[in-house]
Amino acid sequence: MNSTSSPTIAVTAATGKLGQLVVSSLLERGVPADHIVAIVRNPAKAQGLFAPGVQIRQADYNSPEGWDRALAGVQRLLLISSSDLNDRADQHRTVIEAASAAGVELLAYTSLLKADTARMSLAADHQATEKLLTESGVPFVLLRNGWYLENYDLAQALQTGSVLGAAGTGRISAASRKDLAEAAAAALTRDGQAGKVYELAGDEAFSLSELAAELSKQSGKDVQYRNFAPEDYQRTLEGFGLPAPVAQMLVSSDEGVARGELELPNSDLRELIGRPSTSLKEAVASQLAGQQA
Repeated sequence: MNSTSSPTIAVTAATGKLGQLVVSSLLERGVPADHIVAIVRNPAKAQGLFAPGVQIRQADYNSPEGWDRALAGVQRLLLISSSDLNDRADQHRTVIEAASAAGVELLAYTSLLKADTARMSLAADHQATEKLLTESGVPFVLLRNGWYLENYDLAQALQTGSVLGAAGTGRISAASRKDLAEAAAAALTRDGQAGKVYELAGDEAFSLSELAAELSKQSGKDVQYRNFAPEDYQRTLEGFGLPAPVAQMLVSSDEGVARGELELPNSDLRELIGRPSTSLKEAVASQLAGQQA
């Protein structure tokens, strides 16, 4: 991809873990650095994070000011869903309205696996954002991301000997953050993406009992899955010091897992990234290696 044919692609929340990986994946796909815009809330935090030539522009989900400058000349935009759980749909609305005003040709949004039917509390903001996109007139593609393999704190599980949850025997088609970043970069660099909905599930589904068993196998330490009733899990998480709304979100997510909301036999992710997704075995090995480094 050369600089004369490459569209300018912007990535919101670019200093976040997913955003940084998407920028790297775009570069790996041959997008010239000067055709990549990293949109960040705090430019000072972006210094040194990106390859030379990547444009760093400031804008905030919570303020409409600055988005006209941030999106100037941008043809394609990745809207990474906000990590601030307070009024997320309104935060996303700010970006969508700015994209419409700027004439963005394609907006890719990181939604949630099976967002249209999921009942976990996290799904509501994604459903609202997908509705906003439908009503906006901006051409869009939905990247319905499954669970990150990195969501599970294996260091804590090793320390306590337990993986905690309220997911029962529910299974999770998780993928690595890098897998999902590569998928976003693939969608952003392909033509004809408007109107597509990708359900981005990992190739292998696993239960939390299987996660504990794999961790035991690789670490040599006994780790068991402790399944709680939802109300007991909520109290346990709050007892660890988590704010009640965060604890509730985690409990609701596990209840969704128990209902099958994060399991989906599907090839969208594998086809977008051109390889198998990261396996549970690989993810556990990577985390363990990181702890030993």
